[in-house]
Formats: sequence, structure tokens, C-alpha cells
Amino acid sequence: MQKFFSSKTSLAVGIGLASSVIIGSIGSALHFRDRSDLSSSSVAVASNGSLENGRKILASASDLIEQNQGTQALQQLKNLEKNYPLLAPYILLKQGKAHNVTLEKAKAQAVWQRLIQEYPDSPAVAEALYLWGQENPVYWEQAIKQFPQHPRTHQIIRELLAKNPNQPKLMTILVKYDPDDRRNPQISDRLVAEYSSQLTPEDWAAIGNIYWLKWDYGKAGKAYAKAPRTPRNLYRAARGYHLGNSKQTAKNYYLQLINNYPNASETGLGLRRLASIVKKTEAIKYLDIAIANYPESAAEALLEKATILDALNSPVSAKQARELVLTQHKTSDAAAEYRWKIASKKAKQGDLVTAWQWAQPIAVHNPDHSFAPKASFWIGKWAQKLGRSEDATTAFQTTLTAFPRSYYAWRSAVALGWDVGDFSTVRNLQPQVVPSTQFVPPGGSDIFQELYQADLTEEAWGQFQMEISGKEELDVSEEFTQGLMRLHRGKNLRGINQIWFLSDRNHPEDRQQWQALKQTPQYWQSLYPFPYSDSILKWSQDRNLNPLLVTSLIRQESRFEPEIESSAGALGLMQVMPATGKSVAQQLGLQSYSLINPEDSIKIGTFYLDYTHKKYSNNSMLAVASYNAGPHKVAQWVNRYGLKDADEFVEKIPYRETKGYVESVFENYWNYMLVYNPEISKMLKNIQ
Repeated sequence: MQKFFSSKTSLAVGIGLASSVIIGSIGSALHFRDRSDLSSSSVAVASNGSLENGRKILASASDLIEQNQGTQALQQLKNLEKNYPLLAPYILLKQGKAHNVTLEKAKAQAVWQRLIQEYPDSPAVAEALYLWGQENPVYWEQAIKQFPQHPRTHQIIRELLAKNPNQPKLMTILVKYDPDDRRNPQISDRLVAEYSSQLTPEDWAAIGNIYWLKWDYGKAGKAYAKAPRTPRNLYRAARGYHLGNSKQTAKNYYLQLINNYPNASETGLGLRRLASIVKKTEAIKYLDIAIANYPESAAEALLEKATILDALNSPVSAKQARELVLTQHKTSDAAAEYRWKIASKKAKQGDLVTAWQWAQPIAVHNPDHSFAPKASFWIGKWAQKLGRSEDATTAFQTTLTAFPRSYYAWRSAVALGWDVGDFSTVRNLQPQVVPSTQFVPPGGSDIFQELYQADLTEEAWGQFQMEISGKEELDVSEEFTQGLMRLHRGKNLRGINQIWFLSDRNHPEDRQQWQALKQTPQYWQSLYPFPYSDSILKWSQDRNLNPLLVTSLIRQESRFEPEIESSAGALGLMQVMPATGKSVAQQLGLQSYSLINPEDSIKIGTFYLDYTHKKYSNNSMLAVASYNAGPHKVAQWVNRYGLKDADEFVEKIPYRETKGYVESVFENYWNYMLVYNPEISKMLKNIQ
């Protein structure tokens, strides 16, 4: 499995920006917790008094075991558990593995027996039971019973199901405890179709979670309807039926939520959802309840009520509702969205001063809303048109400093004349950029962090999964750590999204922790990882494409998931349609290829991206739009809107998906530049 942070990699490609950055180690101190913090009296040290040395010995021995050099590994591991007690269970596990390699099975089992007796609750025991169970199935049964949450147990279950797929109890364990398994939707389908009567309410909740994660909301709603009665499960049952177009059933579950859990946070949203599927007069009743009793839903409910009042020919009441949003709920998302709606409308009418007046409060009152950087940037654009150049410069600088990670920060940098690549020049930049060395995640126990630093990634994952098992909700550091570990294990979509959704936390303490996390480079390196860097750099150089632009497009297309398939049938990292792949393969003379093979996907995808660039004179904005919507559609838009102002063209793209795609790809590009090119990062820091 390729890791995206590695101090062992050292590559240099192309002629970069003024600053030359090589792929490789950028600093060994890049971690959240100083390694010395782990050197407590409970940790002890290895033979020469160095904790670092203990890690090196364990990592080296693990490598030797992987190379079937058990005797040499045993020499290194001898008595290490006495000098390195924090990881004693895992050292015993490795000793047993080494004996297994040398075919000393009795000695291996004796060591594992010692492990089980001395450390019965250690997740290392699950690893030992897996290995021992290959000789005696009773130990696999013990692992399933004692460690159902452990990833190694899930491997046991998959092997057992491969031999006999008709074992619903084992299937439910996978659904409950291994949500990352891509086969879970199919397993869930089988459980529902063939074993419905054997499922417990908890099983139904787990099945609902699987469908919800896959956006299969109709199936999710039916599963949550049979799950334990909780506010979350009732809301999701209602919402699932709602999105599945079973509105009467959805209404019944919304009403159950409202009547049984009047104080739950989900209930305010449930009232708003219910209002959207009933008659207008009834909808106002539910919205009034949300406005009066659920502050977090009040602003949105007021705007929704205003829309209904307009439809009922009550414009005065509608206006009053909207004014309440702006006066009593000015920091709400609804206020930001309404302000931008009016500002955008005024700008289209040519009334730029009024547009400016409506947009300005967004950045002040709603700085965390996605419209805030947009409003700040467009104030600068409108100021330019009004001949107010100083105000324009101030607006662009404000966008850069207040919203430095946004798409509009990049557009502001371009407007200020920074050498960061514009739509017409990005393609030809060749920055030399790579991930930096690994850091220690902030969550988890000292044992987990020691395993992580010893490069025992799978053992660390198992340890961490056991540590967080049973928790209804992870704290911010745990959530970030789990997302990071998913990235390390190649679960890139889940990992990136898990870290991204930390921004949705609403509890004040969680928000504070997330804001602190945002100030660290580790957070941004994890949100913008660089897997498959060798292939990306190779084929980008071959096609004379900016490698960070290619990486940014891949992040948007597939989140670096090599086997992902879209609803339209696009496949692989670069989401190439089979017909396009076939055509490109013929042009490249490829006799054999697979769109879900990362190397082939990047080879074919970069060829097509090169083609879309050539189609539009190396304008990367049009090339990226064409990659999403097709060259024919983009040609129509160019003819319709012209290219006098590229930013206005992007705003006018009629396909919402394509407009968002263009903005997301270039926001990715800007963040990859900030994360992996020190010169750009330094330029930004100099104005903050």
C-alpha cells in the first residue's frame, strides 16, 4: 500500500517556480506530539537507553519477518519486551511470527499463549488468534467472540464467508464494524433479502448506516425504520423515505420524531423537512414551531416560510420574515445565502454599488460560510469595474488573508499579480512538490502512537480501532486520526471526507478544536494528500502538464480511489469513460489496459487532459470544464458568453456540476501549491 507521507522518497521533476522543492523529507519534527512526551516512566526504553532505538529494532525485525528471515528477527527481538514494555504485547506477537517463519510452530504457539495469558485484552491478541487459528479453527472463533471490532477479525470473517457465504451472524459483524469494506452494500442487500427475520434492531441500524454512506437513501430509510428508536434513526428513516419518494411514510416518521423527541437537535431539521412535503398552510404551522423552539433551524425556517408566503400572495409577511433573518439571525447560514442571492441579482442588473452593500456583511457576520470568500472577491471585482482600484486591492488582500484556502484566494492572488499561474498559464508551470515526512497523529493512546512511529501501520490501525470501539462519537483529534489512518490504508475517499467533515461540527468545544487543527500543516497535508505521486509526476511531465493540476483533478474526480465507478460509468482515478479510454488507448497503441489500474488511468487521463488543453489553446479553465462536461458543451458556452472576463465566464457556466467542478479543481490546485511549495506558502504568510 503506497503511503503519501514518506521520508524514504526523493524525486525531483521538472523546472519549478522560482523556488525549487524536491520530493522527500521536509522536516523530522512535523508531528503533533513531541516524541519525548512518550518517554514517560511507564514507557521505559530499549537496550541502549533510547526509545527511538526500540522503535528501530522493532521496525527492523518486522521487515526481516516480511523477508522470511525469522532467525535474524529473533536475534533482534530477544528480550526486547523487557526493555520496551509499552509494546510488549506486539513484541511477543512478532516473536511468534518469527518462529512461524522458521517453521518452529510449537515455539510460536508457546509465545502466543504467553501473550494471551499476560495481555488478554490487548488488540495484539487478535493478531495472534488469527495466526494460530490457521492451525486450529477454535482460535478464530475466539477472535470473533472477543474482538469483533478488530480488523484482523474481519479478515477471518471474510475468509470464512469465502468458504461458506451463508452465515448471517458473520455478515452482520462486517456491516457493524467494518464500514469501509466496499462489499458491504452487497452484504447488506443479502441480509435484507434472505435473513430479514433474523436481524436485530441494532443490525438494522448498521445496515442503514451502510446504505446512508452510499447515498442509497431509499434503502437506508427502510432499514432505519426497524432500528432502535433514537432521534437520529427516526430522522434518517423519515429522510430516507422522503428521498425515496414515499412521502406519506416519511411524514409518519417525521411526526414520530417531533412527538417523541421534542428536544433533540434533529427535530428542528425534521420540522423543516416535513414542511417541504405537506400543503403550504400546514407547512407554515411546522415552520413556526421550528422558528419558535429550535434556534439552530430558525433562520432557514424563516426563509422557507417567506417563500411559501410569497406563493400564498402575502408579500408583506414574506418581507417581514426575511428581515427577521437579517436582523435577528444575521450570523446564520440562511442570512449569508439570502444576502448573496440579492447581491448576485443586483450585480446582474448592473447595480454594483447595491450589490457591494449586500455582499459586504457576509464576510463580517458569516466568515465560515462558503459564500464569504466569494463575496469578498466579487467586491474586489465590482470595485475594479467602478474604478475604485484601491478598494479592489483591499478586497483581494482581505480575501487572501481571511480566506486563504479558498478558490477565491487563488483568484485574488492572480488579481494582485502573484506568479501562481492563471487559467491561461497554469498548464505550463512545473512545480517540484512532494509530501513531507510522517507526523504523529494527535489521537490515540501512547501504544497506538508508538506503533505508528515504528511504522507498524496495520497493528496501529487495529489498536486504534479497538480503542475507539463503543464510542458513539469521536472527539476531533480521534476523528482526525481515524481519517488519517484511513488515508494510510488506501481508503482515500473515506479518509479525506472524514477529515473534511470535521468542519461540520457544531458544538463550541469541537469548533474550537477544529479551528486549532486548521492552523497546523498536518491538517492540510491530510486533506490534500499525494498518493500515486510517481505516476502523476511521470505522466504529467510526459504530457507537459502541471503535476499539481493533474493531482487536483484526480482528487476531485475520484478522491484517489483507483476502482471507483461513477453512476455514468466512468472508471478509475481519472474517471475515464470506457469509450474515451478505448479511443485514447488506440491512439497510444495500448493493446492491454485497465481503467481501474492506476498507471493506465493516469496515462490515459493525462492524454485526454492534454487534448482538452490543446482544444482551447492551453486555457486550463476551459480544459478542466471540458474534462467534465465535454468539449462540445464548452464550445457552446464560449460562443454564448465570450471570454472577456474569465471569472464572469465561470459564474455563467449553466451546468451547476461543471461550475462547481471547475472551482473545486482550482481550489485543490491552490491548496496543493500552499501545502507543498514553500515559496507560495511564504508569500501568503508575508501578508498575513
